[in-house]
Amino acid sequence: MKTTPAQLPQSLKKGLAPVYLVSGDEPLLVQECCDQIRKVARDQGFLDRLTFHADNHFDWNIVADEVNAMSLFAEKRRIEVHLPTGKLGDGRAVMERILAQPADDIVLLLISARLDAAETRRKWYKDLQGKGLHVPVWPVDADKFSGWLQQRAASRGLTLTRDALAILAERLEGNLLAASQELERLALFSKGATIDEGLVEQAVQDSSRFNGFELVSELLTGNASHACKMIGILQQEGENPLGLLTVLARDIHLLLELKAAGQNTAPAAFFKKRGVFQPQRAKALEQAAKRLNRSQLNNAIHLCSEADRAAKGFDPLGPWHYLRDMSALLASRS
Repeated sequence: MKTTPAQLPQSLKKGLAPVYLVSGDEPLLVQECCDQIRKVARDQGFLDRLTFHADNHFDWNIVADEVNAMSLFAEKRRIEVHLPTGKLGDGRAVMERILAQPADDIVLLLISARLDAAETRRKWYKDLQGKGLHVPVWPVDADKFSGWLQQRAASRGLTLTRDALAILAERLEGNLLAASQELERLALFSKGATIDEGLVEQAVQDSSRFNGFELVSELLTGNASHACKMIGILQQEGENPLGLLTVLARDIHLLLELKAAGQNTAPAAFFKKRGVFQPQRAKALEQAAKRLNRSQLNNAIHLCSEADRAAKGFDPLGPWHYLRDMSALLASRS
């Protein structure tokens, strides 16, 4: 059967299913659903854990052998299989056999990117509906992001002013993982006080010498040399580039939208209408709008996509390689 992330805790109270499938493109929400399943499984004695990553060369017979094998210490076990492409491939037959007669001493957790639509028509998935539980995770809609952010802050005992919430929503739009990390940082800064605009600015400024938001501004402004320096520092510090890629792609799409609106559209009024209120970001967008043409912007979207794939492990070059290419592209003139 299917359930939502919000309904998962109640489902877990009723008992563990032998097989879980958690799928979606929101890493934070997927991780939190998996953590809930793991905790309940551990509490019920499923202490031994095996983890596999099912890429195109993965041998699913290894999973079948582990399911059929007796644990060395007769412990209940958790077997986790990550599905980066949202497809099972050779694993379909194995899953059909597992679901035909689930083991009592094993909880199998499949962790997938958004499940490929064709998989939902396969026999294994129909069997899963009867024997296991599917938790599809969907992105938070843009118009609901502020509400999600406010609710998330309240769950951590944080109170945000309207201006503080607006700044965070603008900076973090669509990036739930970055939003969660930012709230944790603000909790340290606030020490129980109400979080206002000034505290948000202080927390962001003190978080590191350079952050992803500053890099996006440098890229859009066309400061290639400084942007490359920042890229090097962020890479050395182990920064996750997915957050800044979300922001960068959003701003490039805004520029494409402005180009489509025509030459008679005033950039300042256009960006303000789209919710761009921070002076630094608005200035960077206006400069980029004057300097770049639609072909360059479309190429930038393509580089964002390549960097995103690389950040998720699907490209040997790595995401920072593509961001360096991005700095050169956005520094050029049309």
